[in-house]
Amino acid sequence: MQAILNNTGQITIPEPIRRQLHLQPGDTVEVMIGEAGEIKLLPVSAPITKLKGMLPQPAKPLSLEAMQLAIAKGAIDS
Repeated sequence: MQAILNNTGQITIPEPIRRQLHLQPGDTVEVMIGEAGEIKLLPVSAPITKLKGMLPQPAKPLSLEAMQLAIAKGAIDS
């Protein structure tokens, strides 16, 4: 996908990207440069309901116990 930079330094985010990120007019986004020089665009804040469907569903559901173990392991590894 390509976007054109206008004379004021603005680009229009292509509609498929806006749809995937659930962006609406007036939303705030974080713009960062990645390690490989790529531009990263992330929604700054969104109600939890807007995040639904952004990640693929896991192959199999996790139990609450499995989630708690993963969280505890991540806290230890940090």
